[in-house]
Amino acid sequence: MTIGSVWKTVLYFSLPYILSYFLQTLYGMADLFIIGQFNGVESTTAVSVGSQVMHMLTVMIVGLAMGATVMIGRAVGAGKQEQASRVIGNTFVLFTVLSVFFTGVLILAVRLIVSVIATPVEAVQGTSAYLMICFMGVPFITAYNIISSVFRGMGDSRSPMYFIAVACVANIALDYIFIGGMGLGPAGAALGTVLSQTLSVAVSLMAILRRKTGIRLAARDFKPHRDTMWGVLKIGIPVALQDGFIQVAFIVITVIANRRGLNDAAAVGIVEKIIGILFLVPSSMLQTVSVLCAQNMGAGKRDRARLTLRYAAVVAVMWGCAASILMQFDADSFVGLFSDSSEVVRLGGQYMRGYVWDVILAGIHFCFSGYFCACGLSGISFIHNCLSIICVRIPFSYFASKYFTDTLFPMGLASPAGSALSVIVCAAAFFWLVRRRELERQLEH
Repeated sequence: MTIGSVWKTVLYFSLPYILSYFLQTLYGMADLFIIGQFNGVESTTAVSVGSQVMHMLTVMIVGLAMGATVMIGRAVGAGKQEQASRVIGNTFVLFTVLSVFFTGVLILAVRLIVSVIATPVEAVQGTSAYLMICFMGVPFITAYNIISSVFRGMGDSRSPMYFIAVACVANIALDYIFIGGMGLGPAGAALGTVLSQTLSVAVSLMAILRRKTGIRLAARDFKPHRDTMWGVLKIGIPVALQDGFIQVAFIVITVIANRRGLNDAAAVGIVEKIIGILFLVPSSMLQTVSVLCAQNMGAGKRDRARLTLRYAAVVAVMWGCAASILMQFDADSFVGLFSDSSEVVRLGGQYMRGYVWDVILAGIHFCFSGYFCACGLSGISFIHNCLSIICVRIPFSYFASKYFTDTLFPMGLASPAGSALSVIVCAAAFFWLVRRRELERQLEH
C-alpha cells in the first residue's frame, strides 16, 4: 500500500470496497424490493422508514470503527505489529460493551423513535415490528463492521466483500421465505436481515481462525489500554457523530416528506435506497483514502498520501457526473422498479433529479474527510458536516416542502446544496494543512 503506482493502488484497493458496498446496499434494497412485490404501500413505507433508522445506526458504528481502521493502518504502515495487535484487541473489547448497552437502550426506545420520525399512521405497526427485531441484532451488526474494519486497516479490502456477499445471498433467500412464503411482512424483512447478518459474522470468525493475517493476538491485547481506546475514540467519535448528524438530516427530511402524505414518504424512501447505490463509489473512496493515507503517513510518505487523495477525488467526480446525467433522463424507470404506483414514481423521479447532483459534490468532500481522518483530524469533517446540515440541508428542505407542495424536486436539491458548502470548507482546511506543513519543513531546515 505504500509502494508502486498510486493510481493502481487506489483502484486495486477500492474495487473490493465498491463491490462490498454494492452488496451491502443490495442487502438493504432486497427488503424494500421484495416487500413491494408481496405487500402494499404501507408495508413498503414501514420497511423504508425502519431501514433508514437502521442505516443511521450502521453508519455511526462504521464511523466509530474508523478510529480502529486508521490506528491499525498507521501501525501496519510503520511496521509496528505489536501495536496493531493491541488496537485490535482493545477495539473488540470496547465495541462489545457498547453494542450490548445500546441494544438495551434501543429496544426500550422503539415506540419513541417511531413517534419522533413521524411515521405515517398506516405504517406505524410495521415499522415498530421491523425496528424491534433489527435492534435485537445490533451486536451482530457491530461485530461484522468491527471485523471488517480490522481487515481493512491491515490492507485487506477483499475479505469483508466475501463476508457481506454471504449475508446478501442469505438475506434475499430468507426474505422470500419470510415475506413471500410465510407472509410476515415488515417483521419478516427484519428477521431475514438479522439472521443473515449473524451468518456473516460466523463466516468472518471462521476466516479469522483459519487465515494467517500476520497479526497474533494474545490475552494482553484484550486488556483495556487507556491510550489505545482513547486513540480509537478520538478519531472515531467525530466521524460517528458526523455520520449520525447526516443521517439525522436525512431522517428530518423523511419526517417532512412523511407529513406530506404516504406517496411522498414512499417516494423519498425509495430514492434514498437508489441513492445508496450511486453513493457506492464516493463511500468507497472515503474508506480507501482513509486506509491508504493512514498507512502512507505511518510510513512517513505524506506526498504519496496527498496523491492518493487527488486520484480518489477524480474517480468520485467522474462517477458522479455519469450518474447525474443518467438520472436526468431516466429517473422514473429506476423508481418504478420499487413501486407500481404512478404517483410514487412521479414524485420519486422529481426528487431524484434534484438529489442526484449530490453524488458529485459528496464524492469530493468524502475524499477530503478520509484524508482528514488519516491525519487524525476527523474533527474537521465533523465541523463541515454540521455546518452543512444546520445551515443548508434542513432549512432548505423545510422551505422547499412548504412553498413547493406539488413537487419534490426542490427538496431534492437540499442535499447537493449542503454538500457544496462542505466542499468549500474542506478545500480551505486542506490548503491550510498543506501550508502549515510547508512552514514546518522550512523551520526544520
